[in-house]
Amino acid sequence: MEYIKLGNSDLEVSRICMGCMGFGNTTSGQHSWTLDEEHSREIIKHGMELGINFFDTAIAYQNGTSEQYVGRAVKDFAKREDIVVATKFLPRSPEEIANGVTGQKHVQTMIDTSLRNLGMDYVDLYIYHMWDYQTPLYEIMEGLNSAVKEGKARYIGISNCFAWQLAKANALAEKEGFAKFVSIQGHYNLIFREEEREMVPLCKEDNIALTPYSALAGGRLAKHPGETSKRAEQDAYAKFKYDATAEQDAVIIERVAELAQKRGVSMTEISLAWLLTKVTAPVVGATKFNHVDGAVKATELMLTEAELGYLEEPYIPHKLVGVMAQNAAPVLNK
Repeated sequence: MEYIKLGNSDLEVSRICMGCMGFGNTTSGQHSWTLDEEHSREIIKHGMELGINFFDTAIAYQNGTSEQYVGRAVKDFAKREDIVVATKFLPRSPEEIANGVTGQKHVQTMIDTSLRNLGMDYVDLYIYHMWDYQTPLYEIMEGLNSAVKEGKARYIGISNCFAWQLAKANALAEKEGFAKFVSIQGHYNLIFREEEREMVPLCKEDNIALTPYSALAGGRLAKHPGETSKRAEQDAYAKFKYDATAEQDAVIIERVAELAQKRGVSMTEISLAWLLTKVTAPVVGATKFNHVDGAVKATELMLTEAELGYLEEPYIPHKLVGVMAQNAAPVLNK
């Protein structure tokens, strides 16, 4: 496994980050296809054995049970200092807003809850999950800075934001002497490359780590036509993100399959090998051993310039989908 610095931090992370959204109690959250604790632990342990030291979860994943599974597995299978744990917090709830709970207090409550779920004293990376238009940015940044100063988070990251939002937040942090975001977790893969417009250049300029989610487009970049999975059949949100562009995306997916056959590797390896030329560490979900194996093997696969161009050439710009399609200030009634 290859390791790399996470942006402007001193964290040494594996080039593959294990995404833990697929772990958690199926009766406690938004997904029906997640793994129970026994099988989650097997996947986490297998990843560790192959050199993965970077794990990403969130308080929103299956109502905190993903955090709980990850925390117990880390305690049982590794030394805490050898593992980089990232988790994410949600925006203020309508109830918190109505009750006047500040952004600072909200961040404090969120990280304390996550630390209890994880059974840890600190997280290595604490991530602002999605932009909160209902809460002043200063309050969020001050709350995150307090978490760092108190030793509850070593560094902070952000997810699901525009480049201008990241630039604005880090400019505020620099002005006030607050902790700055060292990473961005956005939606980026071979069939959704809109981050290349502004986010990728910003991160290159400021040495901010790109750790994208949906690295395999909900499995679409890993499966030959006709192949399916429980997630592919039941993940309505992924269908919402990708079904509208399925026809144009199929051209690229066919090229991935073609190159995989030519090189004698899996589609996962081709898709992630391409992404690894663009980012620090993609967040890759895994619910089977072969998912982990394919992701790790991708770090050893070098694509030629001709192959990279062949994969990229058919891309047609996409409309924003998923969380980013909803990243807009609410319309107020006049």
